[in-house]
Amino acid sequence: MIDWRRLRVLRAVDHYGTVTAAARALHFTTSAASQQIRQLGRELDLVLLEQQGRGVRLTPAARTLLAHADAIQARWEQAQVDLYATLGKPAGLLRVSGFPVAISTLLAPMAAALKASHDDLTVQIQEAELRDSLDLLFESGVDLAIIEATPENPPLNDPRFDQQELLDDPFDLVVAATHPLARRTEVALAEAATEDWIAPLSGSTCHTHTFSACTAAGFTPAVAHRAAEWNAMAHLAAHGLGVALVPRLAHIAADPPVVRIPITGNPRPVRKLLTCTRRGGRTHPAVEAALGELKLIAPTVLAQQLRRGA
Repeated sequence: MIDWRRLRVLRAVDHYGTVTAAARALHFTTSAASQQIRQLGRELDLVLLEQQGRGVRLTPAARTLLAHADAIQARWEQAQVDLYATLGKPAGLLRVSGFPVAISTLLAPMAAALKASHDDLTVQIQEAELRDSLDLLFESGVDLAIIEATPENPPLNDPRFDQQELLDDPFDLVVAATHPLARRTEVALAEAATEDWIAPLSGSTCHTHTFSACTAAGFTPAVAHRAAEWNAMAHLAAHGLGVALVPRLAHIAADPPVVRIPITGNPRPVRKLLTCTRRGGRTHPAVEAALGELKLIAPTVLAQQLRRGA
């Protein structure tokens, strides 16, 4: 009989990339985690880790074993779904995570709606960026996450995670209220080609979105300023220091005198928001209730944000 705890260690090494990182996530020492994998290998008479430079990598045998371990995890998630379904309604603790914009515009109203409609369900929200949300899902620290589609996401057929589209969050051009474009109801991005630009920090997903959108429109933005926070970018724009692309869901405080202008043309710059669960966990009654509320909220929240920012 294979010890599931040892399979968990092997899955963690694959997920986190090193034995040290896996041990830290599982609250083991590195030597204890290594011992668990060696013991698993002895039980199966297989070599599961092999040396690669200063680190280790999983052997082909370990990869085969992982495919079965991921399937077992998915079946366990389905077993919990079936057990909770016998209660007849969403109940217990639902843990969700998301980045700040997702929390303020989607998860907060979702939690409020679930609180009003399901007395026996408690929703717990945790702020987390993409990598942390995936780690929390893998560790069963949360049950549902809202993440952004990026090149760093696992593939859609990843056996650990179930990722589904929630909404497209379009980018608007943000300009000072005194800018010549401010009176427009929409604008082609190429019309801002000669402007000074305020860009997100390098390495962020929105930095990639900005440069990809400008490239698709036929120009490279002349970056005059960089900022990490949307309101900082808005204040720079309000002082006539440049224009910026800001996602529609991102809230800008009322005080900087700026105008958000929808962008026309094809392709229109957007970022895709996804719901993500562990494989097999999407039909858990509490998760299903949360997803149902999110599908109701998503179509209206973009229009609300545009009216607020106009």
